[in-house]
Amino acid sequence: MTEVPSLNPRIVEALYTEALVLADAARSRFDDLRQAAGGTVQFARLVRTGPDGTSDSGRISDSGRNCGPDDVEVMCEALRTTTRVMHCLAWLLNHRAWFAGQISAVQLRRHGRLISHFPASDSMIVDHLPPDLAALVHQSERLYARIQRLEQAWRNETPAQPGAIERLRERLRERLAHAALKQA
Repeated sequence: MTEVPSLNPRIVEALYTEALVLADAARSRFDDLRQAAGGTVQFARLVRTGPDGTSDSGRISDSGRNCGPDDVEVMCEALRTTTRVMHCLAWLLNHRAWFAGQISAVQLRRHGRLISHFPASDSMIVDHLPPDLAALVHQSERLYARIQRLEQAWRNETPAQPGAIERLRERLRERLAHAALKQA
């Protein structure tokens, strides 16, 4: 497998370090925001109440709610951001292992894929985050986009090795051609 000129161990190491720092910063900052919002986020406690206040009619109301829809949206954005960075780290770890000779090119090609359509952040939610946290979300998106470009370039530069069936077909073609030459 030939190396892509733009992908080398130094770039992978630099991106890996950047991703680690970003993952820690995002996790820490989202955790700080959650703590500032009153400790742990508690999801809505659903209570069945009837028209007369009894609890047997099956209607659901959300009494005792300790977090609003904004809190849930922020926690979803926290999960989306940290997951995005973790996917970057996984891709980078696979490439570090390949450069170190710990996995083969076939293993890297098979298991070292980046999810191509990871959901983008909701700009309405990000706009309501504190500026430093919004910057971390945007940094995670830029990191993911950079690694997607590296992934695409790497995949384009390194053609897939033929599978077992294709290799068998090629051997069969060669033998048939050799047998045809003998008969002629």
